[in-house]
Amino acid sequence: MNLRATSTAGNAVLAGVLLMLLGDFLFSLNDAMGKWLVASFSVGQVLVMRSLGSFVMLTPMIAKQGSDGLFRLERPSLQVLRVVLTTADVALFYAAVAYLPLADVMTFYMAGPIYVAALSHFFLGETIGWRRWLAVVVGFIGVIIALRPSSAMLSWPAIFGLIGSLSFALTLILSRRLRQTSDVTLVTWQTVAALVTGAALSIGSWSPMSGLDLVAMLALGIVAASAHMMITRSLKLAPASLLAPLQYSLLLWAIILGYLFFGDLPDSQVLAGSAVIVLAGLFIFHRKKVVSGIAPDDVAPDGH
Repeated sequence: MNLRATSTAGNAVLAGVLLMLLGDFLFSLNDAMGKWLVASFSVGQVLVMRSLGSFVMLTPMIAKQGSDGLFRLERPSLQVLRVVLTTADVALFYAAVAYLPLADVMTFYMAGPIYVAALSHFFLGETIGWRRWLAVVVGFIGVIIALRPSSAMLSWPAIFGLIGSLSFALTLILSRRLRQTSDVTLVTWQTVAALVTGAALSIGSWSPMSGLDLVAMLALGIVAASAHMMITRSLKLAPASLLAPLQYSLLLWAIILGYLFFGDLPDSQVLAGSAVIVLAGLFIFHRKKVVSGIAPDDVAPDGH
């Protein structure tokens, strides 16, 4: 029985790892599809159609949970703030990838765990030791390297990516504070907000869509929702401390897909910044595990 239990547990962990890797790949595919679409359509139009696609996946989940669960919200003010931040995250991400290579933008987002470590000290009262503070500083240096300390640092696309990644980190912080709210409820309201925001942004900038464009935009939402469900499921099968570092595969996929679909390759400065950010982030995860263990929501479940 012990051998069987050990084998079953091992299979569950393996399944969790595979689901995390597949979910990360789907998020990267979603990002590449979004970059392709915002080249021809406004960010608002893409947000609207992406949100409608997401509801294809969310509707049966809402039906299973019950619609009452959508309106019994803990800490409504924080719920509203989270919705605003996650909408800003997605909109700014698409605005950034419209002008910058995928790998460049993803480099900013890979700093998310570093921002979370720093912000948790102030917003969650978590004690951060000197080693993690040093890793935070090193991670910020990596961001500055990737940003390029020149006039390009002040370009709007770079600023969009930086603010979007900060919004993403704050979303993770708020997700910790709202642990009693189901994933279905959180994702439903952020999807509704993206739909409303997209509708407002697309006024006067709605372009005709071919059948292929329509399918691609709806698929964008379906792919993102599928990735979210896979990552959420993976966290129930395998330890978060094992899964957390796997999110850095997003950067690898961003480089590969960026090259295959757009012919973009990150330059040496972006690669150097990425390496610094990843190493600092991995060290923060390691210290978190050593000191107090890693909570499941240290892994980003929402993506873009």
